Amino acid sequence: MLSASRRRILESLPDEAIVLDLGGWADPFARADWVMDLMPYETRGMYQRRGWKEASHEQERFGRETWIERDLCAREPYPFDDDAIDFVICSQTLEDVRDPIWICSEMARIAKAGYIEVPSRLEEQSWGVYGQPLVGWPHHHWVIDVEGSHMRFTFKSHAIHSSPGHYFPDGFWGSLTEEERAQALWWEGSFSSGERILLEEDPHLSEFVSRELARRPLPPAPRGRFGGRIQKVASRLRQRGGS
Repeated sequence: MLSASRRRILESLPDEAIVLDLGGWADPFARADWVMDLMPYETRGMYQRRGWKEASHEQERFGRETWIERDLCAREPYPFDDDAIDFVICSQTLEDVRDPIWICSEMARIAKAGYIEVPSRLEEQSWGVYGQPLVGWPHHHWVIDVEGSHMRFTFKSHAIHSSPGHYFPDGFWGSLTEEERAQALWWEGSFSSGERILLEEDPHLSEFVSRELARRPLPPAPRGRFGGRIQKVASRLRQRGGS
């Protein structure tokens, strides 16, 4: 979760607010009264165990009794009444799952307000995230747009890795700030979601890359097998986006 978002949530929530963290297993939100995730309570906190994040000294409000172990995409209503949750958090989860639209519909049903965070398209369409020879994160299934109070999900086909016009060049990801690598939806009352069906000739991915490259300086061309070829493609896309 973005540091600024975490602070904002903690500062704004009254002590009596009932908070649910959906998909919080890897880095559970300590302020949450409830957590729901596929993974068990005893194995929570993967980020801290692997040294990806400093250990938190916050007191966890949830416990074994309020940790619900279940498949979030099972198409069975979550065990909460309508508007039973004051605030729901779903951070860096929707991109991982097979049915994010179902999760969104249940969040809107059971909660009065919430915070959703997902990778930005700048990150998910970047080649070489943490040096991996792929576009974005290998375990992510969706490229996501946050449009006002609507979330739009586009399936991340494997074809994206072999279409240079659909991704940012090697080195681009390293130039992004923490805030540019994520996007968030703060909602109250309700929000909507849907899937964008991506056809083979659809310019949805390439037009975004062209537009962003037209307004940003290109990072230095990296050395390596793919660097030069990708940089040339990026230059052509940048020219196209500025025309």
